[in-house]
Amino acid sequence: MNLTDTVAVITGGGTGIGRATALALAAAGAGGVVVTYSKSAAEAESVAAELPCRALAVRSDVSDDAQVRALSSLVHSEFGRVDVLVNNAATTYRVPHEDLDGLTDEAFGRVLDVNVLGPFRMARAFAPALRESRGAVVNIASIAGFRAGGSSIAYGVSKAALMQLTRNLAVALAPEVRVNAVAPGTVATRWQTDLHGEEGFQRRAAAERESVPLKQTAAPEHVAQAVLGLLAMDLVTGETVILDGGKHVVY
Repeated sequence: MNLTDTVAVITGGGTGIGRATALALAAAGAGGVVVTYSKSAAEAESVAAELPCRALAVRSDVSDDAQVRALSSLVHSEFGRVDVLVNNAATTYRVPHEDLDGLTDEAFGRVLDVNVLGPFRMARAFAPALRESRGAVVNIASIAGFRAGGSSIAYGVSKAALMQLTRNLAVALAPEVRVNAVAPGTVATRWQTDLHGEEGFQRRAAAERESVPLKQTAAPEHVAQAVLGLLAMDLVTGETVILDGGKHVVY
């Protein structure tokens, strides 16, 4: 895919991986970028103002189908096309895996609603535009979808389901639209510091680097690099790229 003058929609685009992806797409020649947010309004507006192309920050909750469909209509009216969809918005609850009673049905359902049904709603709403442009979707999954780790059982299950959704959508939207995913390991973002605190995250990241073959902690820009790499691979669909510095090969 040649990204020159393309239009991209990035959910959860105001911070971390979403922000880095928006910047990378604009730098690669995108003519329009829409970053969505549910809470981080100031951050999303800042990203839109920073981009060297036409950009919008739009409040849209992926757990609300009416808002998702309204977003699709807005993007169509403003830009007339959509070439790239990056499903990055996600949520979690920090619940120890052994604390089964601590993970309520309500919390489990909320995580699945945002992390699995959210990307499905987005793909469904934007499918006609993506088919017309022969576009591509990239879902942001997690290494937690491959192994029994992560912030909670619900989060790991949701990311495993998102990778299966990626494969199913790759078939459902073919041949016009390619659908792939990136599964990061530890990434230095606000998500991590919110879960572990700044000092706690730094300790965890330093300890992890000792066992990671590449001896690095991923930055949001590394994930954005993988997103753009998948967009450039015109004959790859239904795949998930693990981005964890090689840690998964020595688990």
